[in-house]
Amino acid sequence: MSELRDLIARELPELVEIRHELHRYPELGYEEHRTSALVQRELAATDMSVKGGMARGTGVLGHLGATDGRNERQAVALRADMDALPILEKTGKAYASANEGVMHACGHDGHTTILLGAARVLSKLGSRPNPVTFVFQPAEEGGAGGQAMCEDGALLGERGGGLGAPVGRIFGLHGWPNLPLGHIATRPGPLLASTDDFVVTIHGSEGHAAFPHLCHDPILAAGHVLTAVQSIASRSASPTDAVVCTVGAIHGGSANNVIPASVRMEGTIRALNDPMRARAKERFFELVERTSEAHGCRAQIDWHEGYPVTHNDPAMAEHVLGVARGAIGGERVDVVPEAVMGGEDFSYYGAHVPACFYLLGTQPEATGGEIPQLHQATFDFNDEAIGLGVEMMCRLALSEV
Repeated sequence: MSELRDLIARELPELVEIRHELHRYPELGYEEHRTSALVQRELAATDMSVKGGMARGTGVLGHLGATDGRNERQAVALRADMDALPILEKTGKAYASANEGVMHACGHDGHTTILLGAARVLSKLGSRPNPVTFVFQPAEEGGAGGQAMCEDGALLGERGGGLGAPVGRIFGLHGWPNLPLGHIATRPGPLLASTDDFVVTIHGSEGHAAFPHLCHDPILAAGHVLTAVQSIASRSASPTDAVVCTVGAIHGGSANNVIPASVRMEGTIRALNDPMRARAKERFFELVERTSEAHGCRAQIDWHEGYPVTHNDPAMAEHVLGVARGAIGGERVDVVPEAVMGGEDFSYYGAHVPACFYLLGTQPEATGGEIPQLHQATFDFNDEAIGLGVEMMCRLALSEV
């Protein structure tokens, strides 16, 4: 593995420049045209097979065959996401976003750079026992770009719309600001939650605030609905089964002395297994509709099915942990004790092939205060994490399960 680390060290300066360029020109989901062109250009420079135009136009695949010619073997897939968020950047960095109101606040610029680095390094190795497929997807931030890549055959090989041999296993990573730099972490089973969203409009009848008996007050109904749906976690789930229902926005009314005709509520429900996910949806509809009816109102529910649970195949999770221990030592490899209620569309790949999503530490050793978190306007991916990210992806591509 000394050859591997030497190659990574030589590539790092240019990889940091690429990361800064990606950060400077962020693009929203399914609009990653500049990013997609950069990725295709970098992959083509390695002489690997490249396919663009996937997943509504901006998804990219790359493929390297095995050096021994045994390309009938299933490929190892490595995945990165490319999209940014609609956030006004406040990092003050020299390479801060040039696209006002859009920034890489979740570190996808780092993920893309790491996978480009892995492609560069793996293409230069003299021995590569497995075919490798590189998956660069759009629209992870709510657009289900992973699902679109799967639908376009990214995992099926050249006969199914992809490249090379069909994929037998897939790995993805996420930079994690609460994990120390130089650490790797994951867990078998659920790592991240399902992400279903809702918009509820409670329709009542408007009137004067002084005559509430002549109206049906949707604000009062909304207050009771807000309380009722919290019973999903406290009374509809086992105490050992995680679920969360959050109402993040309520809009209604225009004056202090007018009962409005309607109130709008928006929120999300998260769960860590499919039965609980289904149960939470069922109870949500019951509670919202019947509580509204009890107050003389009518509830209209717009349900948006989000990402599935990101569930790590147990064997693949143990494999990632073992590869990480071999790379950096057991003292810097962590088993995540509890699943996180955030979501990820890496989950779609795991529905087709054994998969593992893992966390790459980006927290500096000396923070000197609070660390900017994911999706904050002051967040920036830590360039010092790129080297280990590339090494992990390369080792996973080279190793046997």
